[in-house]
Amino acid sequence: MISTKFSVAIHILTLVASNEEEGTTSDFIAGSVNTNPVVIRRISAMLKKAGILDAKAGRYGYFLTKKPEDLTLLDIYLAVQKQEDLFAIHDQPNPNCHVGSKIQDTLEDTFTQVQQAMENELAAQTLADMLKHLSP
Repeated sequence: MISTKFSVAIHILTLVASNEEEGTTSDFIAGSVNTNPVVIRRISAMLKKAGILDAKAGRYGYFLTKKPEDLTLLDIYLAVQKQEDLFAIHDQPNPNCHVGSKIQDTLEDTFTQVQQAMENELAAQTLADMLKHLSP
């Protein structure tokens, strides 16, 4: 399951990219996201670990390490989302049932294709695309 960390990470990076000159603090971001600054710092730490975000000495707040057009939504997703399957399949269906005996393999194939399609779409969109949607 995709947690809200993904949407918050996009929110954080969009704010940072749009405030590049001034810098953006976790308190400022928390006000925009309407959450606690601790939540912002945790997600920002994940983005820093992935090499997407940084806080530079002598400058105030966070800064992107890549240009928005070079940062895909898949990069962001992989930075903050646990690397597990998007869909969970229920355990131990009845092996004596004609559906139960085959449902896990059937669902796994379908869910794998859906997840791959989602990841392909995220790879095709960038942070710059998000910024364009926010422009007046």
